[in-house]
Amino acid sequence: MRTPDLIRFARDAATGNPLRTFFLVLAMAIGVAAVVLLTALGDGARRYVLNQFSSIGSNLVIVLPGRSQTGGFNPGNAITSTPRDLTIDDAQALQRASAVHRVAPLAVGTSEISVGGKLREVMLAGTTAEFIEVRRLALAQGRFLPQGDWRRGASEAVIGAKIRDEMFARDEALGQLVRIGDRRFRIVGVLASTGQGLGMNTDELVIVPVSLAQAMFNSNTLFRILVEASSRDSIDLAKAQLSEIIRLRHEGEQDVTIITQDAVLATFDRLLGTMTIAVAGIAAISLAVAGILVMNVMLVSVTQRTAEIGLLKALGATGATIRNAFLTEAAMLSVAGALLGFVFGQAGAAIIRQMYPEFPAFPPDWAVLAGLGTALGTGILFGVLPARRAARLDPVQSLSKR
Repeated sequence: MRTPDLIRFARDAATGNPLRTFFLVLAMAIGVAAVVLLTALGDGARRYVLNQFSSIGSNLVIVLPGRSQTGGFNPGNAITSTPRDLTIDDAQALQRASAVHRVAPLAVGTSEISVGGKLREVMLAGTTAEFIEVRRLALAQGRFLPQGDWRRGASEAVIGAKIRDEMFARDEALGQLVRIGDRRFRIVGVLASTGQGLGMNTDELVIVPVSLAQAMFNSNTLFRILVEASSRDSIDLAKAQLSEIIRLRHEGEQDVTIITQDAVLATFDRLLGTMTIAVAGIAAISLAVAGILVMNVMLVSVTQRTAEIGLLKALGATGATIRNAFLTEAAMLSVAGALLGFVFGQAGAAIIRQMYPEFPAFPPDWAVLAGLGTALGTGILFGVLPARRAARLDPVQSLSKR
């Protein structure tokens, strides 16, 4: 048989039993769709986390209270214990470092905001004027906290976009007096809507001077100190200088953890990248199951088509020709299932992106190619045994069977 004859023979064999062909193609399609969709979710999670953390600022160095014993960054650093708290004095001392451009102390807690009979619980952040530059935030209205003594602050507040919508609706928010906790503040600015970021949702945030926030929390402890290095090249130098300043201030104790933005990004990239590969491996198991189904169905097909195989051999077809015919059929079914699965997977990823626009659920190219290649390879591999069995049939015995 010539190649066109092999393809025609495989096509006729596949269309001769449409129900069997449909389930074979569907099984392979489900396997490929699972690989495409699950890797889209895994890689989308990786991109989402990296994008979110990248958006909190550039050249960022974060000083956390408590010493990480294992070194480097890990998610457990979010909750640490320390023998000595970070204070405003510590934050001011860090400004002396030559590799530091800006420093923004941060005290965080929860409180209640009330105005016009409306009451809502909010996340309250105490910081300084540098915070908006370090975090690369934008204002929709008004201005941010003014420059001044960190230990003294005017009773002014900047609110998130969602707080503004819920508390003031169509009324003007700027200049309005609100009660936050047991204190009265004047609204001087409204943040532009940015949505959920790592650690806090700025749309639901209320920002006040750090000294007033500490007084409201009845604590002189800082939650974090955010530091912007002078340049990307000076991040490592800034980290070393910050570590030395804190060590000298804390009587020789290195009781803080200093992490860089690049280190955090690399850690999340590695962890979520590994998770994506693991998810792809789990999804690929369904392709193996589909391959076994191909083998079983084609073994049955060989039995059903014994007389046809015997007639082909009687007309001069060689064992290699019969084997190639069955392998071509297996490859054709696998390709059809792989392409259909690719379409299903891409459609599922598109639906996820439509439902959650901020989540970049795009399957990586390597996963798509691996899924398609594995589907084709699995179909051919598991088609070898039926093809060999068909090729070894004796023409006389085959023709004698009904």
